[in-house]
Amino acid sequence: MKASALLNLKSFTLSRHSPTSNSFFPPFLCPSHPRHRRIHHSRNPIMSATSVNSERARAPPAIPLPPPPLSNFKIGLCQLSVSPDKDSNIAHARTAIQDAASKGAQLVLLPEIWNSPYSNDSFPVYAEDIDAGASPSTAMLSELSRLLKITIVGGSIPERSGGLLYNTCCVFGTDGNLLAKHRKIHLFDIDIPGKITFIESKTLTAGETPTIVDTEVGRIGIGICYDIRFPELAMIYAARGAHLLCYPGAFNMTTGPLHWELLQRARATDNQLYVATCSPARDTGSGYVAWGHSTLVGPFGEVLATTEHEEAIIIAEIDYSILEQRRTNLPVTKQRRGDLYQLVDFQRLNSQ
Repeated sequence: MKASALLNLKSFTLSRHSPTSNSFFPPFLCPSHPRHRRIHHSRNPIMSATSVNSERARAPPAIPLPPPPLSNFKIGLCQLSVSPDKDSNIAHARTAIQDAASKGAQLVLLPEIWNSPYSNDSFPVYAEDIDAGASPSTAMLSELSRLLKITIVGGSIPERSGGLLYNTCCVFGTDGNLLAKHRKIHLFDIDIPGKITFIESKTLTAGETPTIVDTEVGRIGIGICYDIRFPELAMIYAARGAHLLCYPGAFNMTTGPLHWELLQRARATDNQLYVATCSPARDTGSGYVAWGHSTLVGPFGEVLATTEHEEAIIIAEIDYSILEQRRTNLPVTKQRRGDLYQLVDFQRLNSQ
């Protein structure tokens, strides 16, 4: 019998059409093509060896990479210091976003938990009700995205909703509208004796929906920090046609040196797309010390730009024209063995 492996990742809803609804399914995620179409490549010597089962490695089959709305643009990564004063943090983030936009950034990415200290004690105190409109942090992001005509992936803030707390990233379009809201799916519960113990689930609730969103700078998949450790999430985003993955994150001084860059490069290489991350700046006097090193990685796993640990704003260029080139050079998407393994996107599958 043939061996088989099933990678299961349930749920997927958020889109530019409905940032909070769990019932609307974006039409761009439901292509009407056969599930198991055979592929023939007779002229290309590389393609001639391609498995006819490659499409079966994704259920439903992967969506072809869509044409991006622009071929290249500048991204700004704002690695910010965080203080105990929320108003000061909001003002500081405002200045950083304006600075990045003035340098040509059309997309700005903020760090994880940029308006609050990173601690279980702080999350309930600093949490904001985004859905109720009681969120000065996201109000600022909405205002600036509209005034500056830029897309903002707003890092993350503690969110209060229905009596629960979440670690939440909001994405705003150039008109200031909320395009998507991602609640951290994989909570940071770890215990490395003598190094670090942190249990986010003491205060936070895990999100239920992966988040992909069409913006004026391309189709973006969103994860928050610990989400980057789970390759299945990035694989789902790639199968849904993402050009870029954004991960605001705050790796620590134990896992940061070992895994932060490694995981970014792995997610970019595995899926042949761009990966951008943004960390808070390092503060050795805080209870949780972030590693820093905000980074942009290209589709071959190459580090295109990075910071050190101090506060910084870096501007880097993303060139989507090389995505197809890289995928042609190294055609792994057409060489998967769907007769041996399969990644199942349950929500997309069940919507058909």
